[in-house]
Parts: sequence; C-alpha cells; structure tokens
Amino acid sequence: MFDQLVRYFDKVRDRKITSLFDQDKNRASEFSVLVEDLFFDFSKTNIDKVTLDLLKALVKSTKIFEARDAMFSGELINTSERRAVLHTALRNLDGSSVYVNEIDIMPSVLQTLEKVKVFSERLRSGQFSGQGGVITDVVNIGIGGSDLGPAMVVKALKPYHDGPNCHFISNVDGAHIHDVLSKLNPERTLVIIASKTFTTSETMKNAKTAYDWMSKVVNHPSFQFAAVSTAVEKTDEFGIPRGHVFGFEDWVGGRYSLWGPIGLSIIIALGAEAFHSFLNGAHEMDVHFKTAELEKNLPILLALIGVWHNQICNYSTRAVLPYDQRLNKLPAYLQQLEMESNGKSVDLDGRALNFHSGPIVWGEAGTNGQHAFFQLLHQGTRIIPCEFLVAAQSHEAYLNHHHKTLLSNCFAQSEALMQGRSFEEVCSMFKDEGLGHDEFEDQARHRVFPGNRPSTTLLYPKLTPKILGKIIALYEHRVFVEGKILGINSFDQWGVELGKELANDLETILSENSESKELNTSTQNLIKIAKTMW
Repeated sequence: MFDQLVRYFDKVRDRKITSLFDQDKNRASEFSVLVEDLFFDFSKTNIDKVTLDLLKALVKSTKIFEARDAMFSGELINTSERRAVLHTALRNLDGSSVYVNEIDIMPSVLQTLEKVKVFSERLRSGQFSGQGGVITDVVNIGIGGSDLGPAMVVKALKPYHDGPNCHFISNVDGAHIHDVLSKLNPERTLVIIASKTFTTSETMKNAKTAYDWMSKVVNHPSFQFAAVSTAVEKTDEFGIPRGHVFGFEDWVGGRYSLWGPIGLSIIIALGAEAFHSFLNGAHEMDVHFKTAELEKNLPILLALIGVWHNQICNYSTRAVLPYDQRLNKLPAYLQQLEMESNGKSVDLDGRALNFHSGPIVWGEAGTNGQHAFFQLLHQGTRIIPCEFLVAAQSHEAYLNHHHKTLLSNCFAQSEALMQGRSFEEVCSMFKDEGLGHDEFEDQARHRVFPGNRPSTTLLYPKLTPKILGKIIALYEHRVFVEGKILGINSFDQWGVELGKELANDLETILSENSESKELNTSTQNLIKIAKTMW
C-alpha cells in the first residue's frame, strides 16, 4: 500500500490544494469531521478521495482494529518489555472489568484513585497542613512523563484552579530548583517526588536538595513530602509516610501516566470534580476510538494524515500550533509523546526499517510563533505541515475582543499557508509604487508566497477539563495508530538508556576528579577543559 500511495503522490505532488476546492464545492464539509464538541478540518491538505481510499486500505491491511482491541483488552502489546498498555484503564471510571494476566485491574485502579482523591481533598481543605499552617504551594519533582504531562495540564486549566499553587521542577540544572524554591515558604510547601523506581538520577538529586532546603526550617520535613512510586522500600528509606505514597503499575508508561497518581498535582490544583471531568473527556475519546467508523474516527484520521505527510510526502517535521497561551506547553508534551513513542529504527521483529519512522514534532503558541518562525513556514524551502488548535471561546468574557483577534490570526494563517501570493498578484499590488522595472521585479519577488502548504485545524468551544482530556487522548491514540501502520513498538523507549548510563559513569569521574581512557578523546578533553574552569 505504501508503494501505491507514493506513486499516487508523484502524480499529484504539484497540484494546488486550492484546485481541490474548485473541483469539489463541498470539500470543506466532506474533508472535516465533527465529533460532539471537536471539529477537525483537514480540507487544507493535498488529500483527495483517492488518497483517502488508499489510506483507508492501508489501515485495513495493517490490522489496526485488531491491534486496538488487543490494547484495550490488556494483551501484552509492548512486546520488547512484555507488558500490557493500559493507561486507558486509569480513566475507565465506570469500573468495567479490564484484565491483565487474568486479573481484573479495575478494583485496584479505582482504589488508588480514591486514595489520591482523599489525600488531595485533605490538603485542599486544610486538614493536612505543614509546620507553618495550610499548604499554599505544591512542588512536583519529576522529569519526562512525570513532569511534562502534569505541568502542561495544570497550566492549561488555570481558570479551574482553586487549590494551592503548583510548581514543577524537572531539570537537574541547579538553577531550576533554586529559582522555584527560593520564592516559597518551606513550612507551607508540599513536595511530590514523581519517580516510579525512585532512582531517576535527576529527580532524586532534586528531591535530596528539596529535602535539605526544607530541613533547615521544618522539624520533620519528610511529613511534607509525598511520592508517586512503586518502590515502597525506597520511599520508606526517604522517610515518606506510607499514606503519602501512591503507586502505579508497569502497564502505564511514563508519557501516558498523567491520568493516574502522576496527576496528583493536577487533582490538588483543580479538585476531584474537575479531575473527573478531565478523565471522562479522555474516556469519551477512548469510546469514540473503539466504536467510530473509520471515515469519522478522529485518531485514525489524524494518524493517516500524519503518515501521508511524513512517509509519503516526505515532510519530515510537524508544527503543532495551539492558539491558546495556556496550551504553550502542549508542543513540548507532544514532542515526548510522539518522538519517544515512534522514534524507532527497527520494527516489532527487530528488523531495520527501510523508511523513516516518526516525524520531528515542534511548535509554539500562536500568535507568538507568527513573529518567530512563521517566516520559514510561509517562504522557506521546506514544506512543514501545520496543526492548528483553537477554542471558539475564551474564559475571559471581558476580553472577547482579544479572542476575536486570536481567532482571526489562526484562521488567517491556515488560509495564507494554502493560498500564498503569486508574482502576478504582487505586481498588481505594486503597480502604483512608481518603481523602475528592475527594482520593481526585485521588490516583488521578495513578497511572493509559494502557498500550497498543508494544514489542519482542530476547533473546540472552550478549553475545559473535559475538552483537554479528549485532546490528549486523541493524540495518544493517533500515536498508537501511526506506530501500528509503521510496524513499530510505540510503548518502549530504549533510546534514552545509553546516555543515562554514560552520564552516571561521567558523574563519578567528575566528582572523584578521576580519569577514564575508555572515553573518546573529545569527551576526555571536554572534561579536562571543564575542570580548568571550576
């Protein structure tokens, strides 16, 4: 099927997207999908009905539906680690049975959720307090999936905050923890250590520093710590009370974990009701993914468009452009979700891929990006598919005039990327400028926009907990579908291990002021020069 798609693209690569609208007056409605409160428009892409038919045949040939059902039913689809993939169970609030190795995991999932809820409500109500009184600030220390998801959601749902202020520390760079803790009162701060194994080097170094910071003022600092970890023996050693420790199973990958105890900071900030709405939104997307027909299935459509652009058109990057300042961490979150999941070079059987795997994902919130990198999007030599996300309404009714400006910019950018502006159009604009012929042509060429740049738009009423839950689950399932089409394992991440191992060895060399002849001479020289700068 890939070969057929490539051959078809060769035939249509130079056609104008605008010509598809000329040929089909119903294109805008036929190449868009409305699923309750999410409207997805992909009409501004070079995808026509023939392309869609070929892509749908590709889906069927790769047995996506069977793979989807295997994931939801708890089969060990993470083959390299022999694990199930059941982050979806964390938002299965009706408690319907889900089995792993013939054991129903839902009673445990709901019990853990209740434990998280009780702890967070005690803290939010003031029943649980610090040495100096009611907890006013919560610091989440984690990295990767233990940081990106909660940090993104807490910021995105700021209008729903009615709990303590939440702060996030991830980087082992001492500047990060200094800048956060220096502004807080240790007597009224709760620190959450988020590490499944309680051994993540960056997280544990930051945790020890936070403990030392608090111990200078607080008599029993460990009481003002909580942990999201399965390593109870290690949390005991740290001194964290068992009632402050929340575990999660190995069938929840780090980048898929914000729905469970890793989301402790989210539920503390928003409260149980908003958190349940967040989970319900994701669960509704799960149900949609499982039941919607292929033509209207949002995760599958997003995945097919991604495969078309990356594997078929050879557009190697993807710009995620949320026109919502509170979603400015979404591109970074999706970088991990997509690039850690599908950044692989072998298939499920360990054979080398003969095509590129996942795309490079990047982006920024609009309208800031317009004054940074949109120049390259519009007039650069590379074609970069753009994915716009925007709400029809803002939370600040008194600033509706701002939101209309935001919406107009979002819609204008996708229009401009597609339409472009020809040399002839520029010339007609310049005709009254009174320029000489040579200067006229020179100036005109700088103002030409090639156009024909594809984009999609996801439009929703307002960024609520439920809507955000749907959007995140949509992208999770999109990654899964793309991975299955490419024949790779989207749920392991061995690529992060080698650098971590070498970093541990190098830290010993730096700390002990020793040397290693096994290192590359470049690295040896970097260490030597760094020591002269201490």
